[in-house]
Amino acid sequence: MELRPFCPLAVLLLAAGMAGAQASGNATASPQALQEQVEKLAAILSQEESALRESQLRIEQLRRQVTALEAEMAGQKTTAPAEAPQREAGEGAARLEAEVSALREQQDLQQSEIATHDQIKVESASRFPVKLTGLILMNGFYNSRAVDVVQEPTVALPGGGATGFSLWQSIVGLDARGPHVLGAASSGDVRADFFGSAAQSSYTSGGSARLRTAHAELAWNAARAYVALDRSIVNPNAPTSLTALGEPALAWSGNLWNWIPQIGGEITVPAAASSRFTMEAALADVPNPPPLNSSVVLTPSASLAERSRRPGTEARMGYSQGDKLTGWRFGVGGYYSPHQGPDYRFDAWAATADYRIPITSRLELSGNAYRGAALGGLGGGGFKDYIWRRADDTYHALDDVGGWGQLKGRVSERLELNAAFGLDNAFADQVRPYAPVGSGWYQNLARNATFTSNAIFSPTAYTLFSFEYRRIDSSSASGANWKADVYGVAAGYRF
Repeated sequence: MELRPFCPLAVLLLAAGMAGAQASGNATASPQALQEQVEKLAAILSQEESALRESQLRIEQLRRQVTALEAEMAGQKTTAPAEAPQREAGEGAARLEAEVSALREQQDLQQSEIATHDQIKVESASRFPVKLTGLILMNGFYNSRAVDVVQEPTVALPGGGATGFSLWQSIVGLDARGPHVLGAASSGDVRADFFGSAAQSSYTSGGSARLRTAHAELAWNAARAYVALDRSIVNPNAPTSLTALGEPALAWSGNLWNWIPQIGGEITVPAAASSRFTMEAALADVPNPPPLNSSVVLTPSASLAERSRRPGTEARMGYSQGDKLTGWRFGVGGYYSPHQGPDYRFDAWAATADYRIPITSRLELSGNAYRGAALGGLGGGGFKDYIWRRADDTYHALDDVGGWGQLKGRVSERLELNAAFGLDNAFADQVRPYAPVGSGWYQNLARNATFTSNAIFSPTAYTLFSFEYRRIDSSSASGANWKADVYGVAAGYRF
C-alpha cells in the first residue's frame, strides 16, 4: 500500500470551489453566512494539518525501525559465515578422522579393482573373458611332536617334532565367463596347488601339481545347474586359515572337507524382503579314504562307491537372510552312498546341520555338525570308512559323530581374528575289537580334536600375513593319547 502525503493547497482549492458554488447558487446569501463557512473550512484545515504531522511522525518511526532491522540482518550475514564453519568443524572433526581412516583401508581394494580393468586379458579359444588368479604362499611351521604331515598336520603321533617351511600350498587358478545358454549365464573356475606329494615329503623336495577344485555352472535368476569338484553340499561352511590350505583347517577334526565330483542343481525361493529358502540336491562320486598306512600300494582302481554302480546322493534345505556372504544362514542336509567290496557291502550316510550367525557387524559364529557312518570318503571317521579284522575277514561300517565351530572377528578391513574347535569321534567301542594290540595308529585312531586360532593381516590388496596356533589331540581305541602343539606363520602374495 502506497502512502500519499496530504496537500493543504488541495483543501483550500476545494473550499474555494465549494464557496463559489454556493455563491452562484444562492446570490442572496448574507455576509454572515459566508463568514461561518470560512470558519468551518479553517477548522477542517487545522485538523488535517495535525493529522499530517502525526502521519509524518509515524512514517519516520517506521523508517528508523526498517533501517535498524536491515542493519541487524546485515550483521548476522557477516558474522554467521565466520561462526558456522568453526562450529561445524568442531562437531565433525571426530567423524572426519574416522572416515579418513576407513577410506584409507578401502583404497587398496579400489586400486585393485581399477587395475583389474586395466590389465591385459588372458585370451581363450572361446574369446570369452578369462582371468588368471592365484596365491604364492610360504608357510613356516614348528611342530612340538610327531604328526602325520609335517607341512600341515592334522593328527598327532608319538615321536619327535620338526621345523621347516614350504611353498607347496601355493595355488593357481583360472576364472572364466561364457555365453548365455537357455537364458542362463555360464561361468567356470578351476584351482590347483602343489600339495600332491606332501605325504611322501621325505622322497622329494618339491611338491607335485594337484587339482583342488573346479566348477562349471549355468545360473538363472532363481536357479542354477552345475558340475563341481568341491566339498559336499551338506558342508557349506569352511573354517578360515592361511596356514592350512593343502587340507582345509580342522580337516579330520569335524570338517567334512574332502573334494568330491558332483552334479547338482539349486533352486532359490524368495521369502521376505531380504530372506530366501534354498533347495539343493546332487549326485556324488565319493572316493575311498586316503590310504595312509605304508603297506598300501597306490594304484588306480574303482572305489567302493563306484563298485556299487549306484551314485551317492546328497541334499540340503536352507534358510538365509541378509547378505549372501555375511548374513544369517541355517541348513539341514542328508547324504547316502552305497559301498560294495569284493565280498561285503555297507552304506555310508550322514545327517547334517550348518549355521552362520552374525552376532554383530564385526563378529560372526559359524559351523557344521554331523552324525553318520562310513564318512572317511568325506573327511570324517578317523580316516576310515570301515573296520576290517584280518583273522575272520569281518567288516564293519564305522559310526561317527562330529562337527566344528568358529568365532570370527573382523577388527578392520585389513585384520581379522579367528578361533575354532573341531572334533571327529568315531565310536571307540566299534574300533577296539578290530584293532589288535600292536596295530598302527591308522587303524587305532578313534577320536581327533583340534583347537586353532589365528590372525590374518592384509596390509594391501595383494599381500597377506598370518600367525596361527594349533593344538591337536588324537586318541586311539587302545587308550593311547598323543598331543602336538603346532605354530605356523604364513606370507602370501595374491594375484
